[in-house]
Amino acid sequence: MSEFDEFSGGGEGYDESLHHEPVMLREVLEYLDPQPGKTIVDCTLGGGGHALAICQRLGPTGRLIGIEQDADALTRAKQRLEGCPVTFVHDNFRHLDNILSDLSVDGVDGYFFDLGVSSFQLEAAERGFSFRFEAPLDMRMDRRLTTTAADLVNRMSEDELMRIFIESGYGRWARRLARAITATRKLSPINTTTALADLITANIPVQHRSKIHPATKAFQALRIAVNEEITALAEALTIATTHSNVNARIVVLSYHSLEDGETKRTFHFLSGRSLPPSNLYEKALPEPPCLVRILTKKPLTPSPEEVQRNPRSRSAKLRAAERI
Repeated sequence: MSEFDEFSGGGEGYDESLHHEPVMLREVLEYLDPQPGKTIVDCTLGGGGHALAICQRLGPTGRLIGIEQDADALTRAKQRLEGCPVTFVHDNFRHLDNILSDLSVDGVDGYFFDLGVSSFQLEAAERGFSFRFEAPLDMRMDRRLTTTAADLVNRMSEDELMRIFIESGYGRWARRLARAITATRKLSPINTTTALADLITANIPVQHRSKIHPATKAFQALRIAVNEEITALAEALTIATTHSNVNARIVVLSYHSLEDGETKRTFHFLSGRSLPPSNLYEKALPEPPCLVRILTKKPLTPSPEEVQRNPRSRSAKLRAAERI
């Protein structure tokens, strides 16, 4: 069930120091092309950085619908977007069709997706997204969900764990990690971030480690699984396309190969180039529908200047398509 809130006031307790620079803002605005009077949906409102710039382009006659599944992030966005004409929605973007129907929105001129975990979520120790802090192994973006990362770690079979580790790039070590987890949990449940991170680190030989922490990919994989992010993305991109006005833009910022790969496959299917991805929205058309024109033959990446200024942007990839 979505929770809607028209908000134009507030700001109490808002800390200006918590503002984080929106990733690839210039490129997002260029491809999204928000114009005065248009309707734009920000499907991942986050801290509201991109949304603020979009609102400024839409002007007083435009409309921005901001969707965010994380209640804490939604509160921050409301504070940052004080005075902006935004309809706030507490929901997952995979429910886009119901959200638009409930708001009586027939056509949209642009959709923006900024995927992955936010800096705010990583820095909130109690949320369990980061192994830098001792915390419950949670990782739910929407805390109304009932399944946590601890549930998956302690319930998934060895083969299921191995699959998500392979998809995240562990290669030859995927089976070893899955086996170590299943063996350890027989003795005691793995319920904290540091317990899981220490277990993974102990099972990756030093000579085979990269510059990133050995547990980074595992934590990404579990977060994606807990929140069903890849399936939700395919669903939402399909719904967005079928609820778009002609010439509407769909812009996706991703930070992980699974996210970028799903975006590429779904855009290719919606452009009529290929069959649907295996996990695409079940209501998708059975044949390539030729509904969009792909605007980015290859994903755009941030400039070296932006990466130097904002290191968290370094893995970002932008893909865009236009409704035809």
